[in-house]
Amino acid sequence: MGWYAWVPFMECYHGVLSLDHTIEGILHIDGTAVDFSGGRGYTEKDWGRRFPAAWVWFQSNHFDTPGTSITASVAIIPWLGSTFRGTIVGLWHGGRLYRFTTYTGARIEQLAIEDEAVTWVMRDRHYRLELYIRRAEAGLLHAPAIEDMSGRVAETLQATATACLVQLDRSRPTAILEDTARNGGLEVVGDVQRLMTLKERSR
Repeated sequence: MGWYAWVPFMECYHGVLSLDHTIEGILHIDGTAVDFSGGRGYTEKDWGRRFPAAWVWFQSNHFDTPGTSITASVAIIPWLGSTFRGTIVGLWHGGRLYRFTTYTGARIEQLAIEDEAVTWVMRDRHYRLELYIRRAEAGLLHAPAIEDMSGRVAETLQATATACLVQLDRSRPTAILEDTARNGGLEVVGDVQRLMTLKERSR
């Protein structure tokens, strides 16, 4: 969240604990042992008063290129009597973290949310990231409200996406990554029409 994490009146705070790690262990479900050893893991946390009025969240660390992972979220953020569209995107590739966030000055060029897919293009001064996320059937999760866990969030772990990262600050744009992600976590929640048209906030 950058310096926004220190603002005391934010509606919701977000933190990424691990973009990609190995998993070891067995989970027993109804008497059946499910071995997760050798799998890939991701951990994040959210806290605050309530979830945003609308958001899109995507995560995957199952790219064709080993060691590549992404977490991407865009949401309606209340701010001093108004709202803005806030973005936190981190792409880990080749041992480097590429950040496209509101606090670093990245901008969204395109955000199209449709029934079958989400098209999301963002850029900063040096890089451009294109995501085309194919939606999948979702299950309902309990989500926090002010009083209890009465909220419901539709989330899938079966989304797939194509990602293209291009470096811009050269004599000609150069593709750094062109890859496909599978087993993606995806949430598309709330007033997405407003989310698509809302203005962003500069740093």
